[in-house]
Amino acid sequence: MADRAIIVIGAGDALGGAIARRFAREGYAAVIVRRHADQLESLTAAIRDAGGEAHPFGVDARQEDQMIALFEKVEAQIAPVEVCVFNIGANVRFPIVETTSRVFQKVWEMACFSGFLAGREAAKVMTPRGRGTVIFTGATASVRGREGFAAFAAAKHGLRAVAQSMARELGPKGVHVAHTIIDGAIDTAWIAENFPARYALKDEGGILNPEHIADAYWALHVQPRDAWTHELDLRPWMETW
Repeated sequence: MADRAIIVIGAGDALGGAIARRFAREGYAAVIVRRHADQLESLTAAIRDAGGEAHPFGVDARQEDQMIALFEKVEAQIAPVEVCVFNIGANVRFPIVETTSRVFQKVWEMACFSGFLAGREAAKVMTPRGRGTVIFTGATASVRGREGFAAFAAAKHGLRAVAQSMARELGPKGVHVAHTIIDGAIDTAWIAENFPARYALKDEGGILNPEHIADAYWALHVQPRDAWTHELDLRPWMETW
């Protein structure tokens, strides 16, 4: 059994899965979380087939009681939480006049509020030990809003603010809090189906490889504390800024 765990909230088929696999290769118990546990079967099998340890959980990250229970169970039954990665996206596009209050609130709950819950619960278990890493996955919308993305940009701006506040509070207590800005398309089936012209640039390094992003997350975690990175932006070499 592993003596330390990583919780990946939003362990999808692309980036979240790559992060879980990367840390599992390093000996971490990979606690992988999605709203529906049956969507984690293939990732769980992949990690275990490679010799790693995987624990799937179906959790609605917007529900406070479920998030509290998740961390309590991992700490009690699996391993101390050494790393927490919040990787929920909630990228939607609506013209402002078509953005209902329900859409705006739901996107905020998914991309910001649930990130706060994850960060808070991670802080509860990490600060007494004086160590740990919390990484929030951001996007281009974390730093600038575009037409049609008012809800998404508001949520991602809010998540970035949570990350900044946590970093200032928890850094002196030994907990490394980082925020990444993923500025570009990630190699996924959705990109291939909906943006074939962009996907055609894959062989030229024109879209982000999830495995390479996961390598960057590992590098953030193992940084010496005299040179911690708080914010890291990642984009393909041909991506416009």
